[in-house]
Amino acid sequence: MLDLHAAQLDLCRRYDAAFTPTEPGTSLAVAVATLLPGLPLHGVRHVPHAGASGWLVWAGDLSRDPDFFQTQPIEALGALAPGALPYLGLPPGWRFLLAPGYEDAWFDHSLLGA
Repeated sequence: MLDLHAAQLDLCRRYDAAFTPTEPGTSLAVAVATLLPGLPLHGVRHVPHAGASGWLVWAGDLSRDPDFFQTQPIEALGALAPGALPYLGLPPGWRFLLAPGYEDAWFDHSLLGA
């Protein structure tokens, strides 16, 4: 667990983002059916509320289908999309995109609902 914490801190430093850890026991919205190898992995963090971490994670294209995302405990992400784990220290308003040979994270003010 210490290695993951260090990786999250390092990633936040690299992107000049305030380290804001995702609390254990919170949930996230994940599109489990999309998590296929080779597809770009996306993550966005909204403001956490009511036991939710604020994270949405999916691969490939985003859908507006109301059944696209499923609520999962944050601890399930290690088995579902382990590549996303180092990004979970990014604060609300941040996005990440991972693809073969590509990695990026950036702040998106629109995620804060202001």
